[in-house]
Amino acid sequence: MEKFEQIFKYINDNAENIVGLHEQDYLEALLQTLEDTLDGKFEWQVQGATKEDMRKAIQIAILKGMRKSAQPNHQMTPDTLGLIVSHFVEQCFDQELSERTISIVDPALGTGNLLFTVMNALEGKVTASGVEVDDLLIRLAAATGDLIQQPVTLFRQDALEKLLVDPVDAVVCDLPVGFYPNEEVALDYELCAAEGMSYAHHLFIEQSLNYTKEGGFGFFLIPANLFESDQAKQLHQYIKGHAWIQAVIQLPENLFSSKTHEKSILILQKQSEQLKAPREVLLAKVPNMSNRDALAMFFEKVSMWKESNNQKR
Repeated sequence: MEKFEQIFKYINDNAENIVGLHEQDYLEALLQTLEDTLDGKFEWQVQGATKEDMRKAIQIAILKGMRKSAQPNHQMTPDTLGLIVSHFVEQCFDQELSERTISIVDPALGTGNLLFTVMNALEGKVTASGVEVDDLLIRLAAATGDLIQQPVTLFRQDALEKLLVDPVDAVVCDLPVGFYPNEEVALDYELCAAEGMSYAHHLFIEQSLNYTKEGGFGFFLIPANLFESDQAKQLHQYIKGHAWIQAVIQLPENLFSSKTHEKSILILQKQSEQLKAPREVLLAKVPNMSNRDALAMFFEKVSMWKESNNQKR
């Protein structure tokens, strides 16, 4: 049994016991298990387990709870997508990461799986913060961060309102898709819809750029049809005025349950007077993850693109 599977068994068995005894929701029971572990009330040990083993185990347990939950906002960014995003963060910040730490914020944190995947990949090179409005999700993220010993500053609030976050080097975000209900807040955005409700995923892109340093990057998991919606023209115009599209990466269809759930990765760089627009926008498709040769060729293509677009910031 793998180490992360051993950890999962400990925390899952305890959470199931709590569910049986107190008729609690599984995710709430899992949160109690994680908090009890931190408080020393629930003890277990897996020799030689890493931070990544711990993150994976907690992620599997959270995923189990989300499958039982009927809440549409209780969704998690899959590991595979987090690892691909991590690779692009490393590519775009290779020079900075050799010299200093970089600052990252996830404005749609959820349980933190995307952010913690990136932090584990860039071990010790990140100062991170996250924003999440859902109380249960942010508490799960806080407990996970403490258990895997990844320091992260968390803010429980609507991420589209004013944030207490300093401008960052990078934003990572699995964009929440749908309409944004607070029309009063939406009025502060250039991407506010002229009629009707605004798209939350458009506003999250604008808010992310608001809190990105000039020359910094945004790494967004977007709906595959983002640029085909009725508000796509407005989004195009906004991006053209504030950022450069560095890459649009199509993800393998087999990672998603249906065509309507398919996602791509959009990489934006906030415009800066000291920098130029990219010579080439990377348009690529990630091959099936089980095809190692094709995957190696894909990452080689990414490296070549990075070299041709290399700029000092």
